[in-house]
Amino acid sequence: MTIHDVIGIGFGPANLALAIALEEQEAGLSARFLEARTEPAWQPGMLLDGSDIQNHPSRDLVSLRNPRSRYSFLNYLHENGRLLEHLNLPIEFPLRKEYARYITWVARQFDHVVDYGRRAGEVRVVERDGEQLYEVTADTGETYLGRTLVVGPGRTPYVPEPFASAGSRRVFHLTDYLFRLAEFTADRAPESVAVIGGSQSAAELTLDLAHRFPGARVRNLVRSFSLRLKDTSPFSEEGYFPAFTDYYHQVSPEARRRLDAYMHATNYSSVDGDVLKELYLLIYEQRLDGDQKVSVDGNLQAVTAAEQDGKVVLELRELNTGAVETDSFDLVVVATGFRDLGPGPHQELFPQVIKDVAGRFRTEESGALQVSADYALEALDEAAGTPPLFLNGLCESSHGIGDAGSFSLLSLRAQTLLDGIRKRAGAASSTASATASA
Repeated sequence: MTIHDVIGIGFGPANLALAIALEEQEAGLSARFLEARTEPAWQPGMLLDGSDIQNHPSRDLVSLRNPRSRYSFLNYLHENGRLLEHLNLPIEFPLRKEYARYITWVARQFDHVVDYGRRAGEVRVVERDGEQLYEVTADTGETYLGRTLVVGPGRTPYVPEPFASAGSRRVFHLTDYLFRLAEFTADRAPESVAVIGGSQSAAELTLDLAHRFPGARVRNLVRSFSLRLKDTSPFSEEGYFPAFTDYYHQVSPEARRRLDAYMHATNYSSVDGDVLKELYLLIYEQRLDGDQKVSVDGNLQAVTAAEQDGKVVLELRELNTGAVETDSFDLVVVATGFRDLGPGPHQELFPQVIKDVAGRFRTEESGALQVSADYALEALDEAAGTPPLFLNGLCESSHGIGDAGSFSLLSLRAQTLLDGIRKRAGAASSTASATASA
């Protein structure tokens, strides 16, 4: 069986950026990536009409690391004959649809290093000819051997209670939005839809539903007072600089939590100004016309959720007064984000795909994995010869807001990972040579 220098789990933007760095720097390392999807795709369930990516287009897969790369967003536009038209667009950020096509365009040029339709199931450490390796078994039964493992499957969708236990396909996470709409609205438009959460995505989904189904009642249910304006201050945006990542990684867990609290509104539970204005104007005009169908209702928490007679019935509690109401919807879209790594109730201690080897690595006092500056996990017993394992795009709790699933530091992180892989590969070779000489 072929032994690869690098096995990558997942081939979304994070590991795609690493594959580009491996090629462009002629690293001399063989790599194989496993991707659960049957073809390259980025956020296919959320490619809403008119929605943008919320970050500068040059914060793409490569440009911060290598501005001369042929895999840049700018070159994608040039090679597809859309550069001049795109530069003439009256928008600040690219359309999400176009960025998705850019990512697919790049990914297709790396088909030779990816096996699509392979969901990584079991990961374990095995020995072959005296060498410790990772053996990754896909759900197809195929196995892969590698000297280094890079885990980049994307973050796990967070579906809180009572929605997680509702047991209804009419209740779904935003990542399934377009697919579930196709499933449940092919024959008739919904009469009512609830959108749960106060995020950018929640506001965008509320607008999309209002435009897509103008006759439907749409309620955006928010736990806080209402929707909040995103912090887009250029000073706060420096949290997405590599210097902040370095600073964040070296401070105490308590200091990290303080920094998290400050940075929260740059990415979470907040909405871009243009989206807020459009949504508020829509609601105002509906009130003016005496036909309000869309609303943003704050201070509400769902206590129960259950499907009854083709409807999802929610019991809602007003958080400040304690008043309880019941409402029913054809569909409930849960726009509550994703799980980060950590010990908290909304987090997970490790990516589930590495559950069988997670016990080989050090943890912090909280129980969270101890992640080094170059995104490698630290082995508990160095003498055991545990091969290097890196996390790609999962480390907000150890590296700060720049690791929160955005493109902001994607290409620079790929460089850090590549440097770490080379360093550890060199150290392993030196150890092997010394052992052989002895």
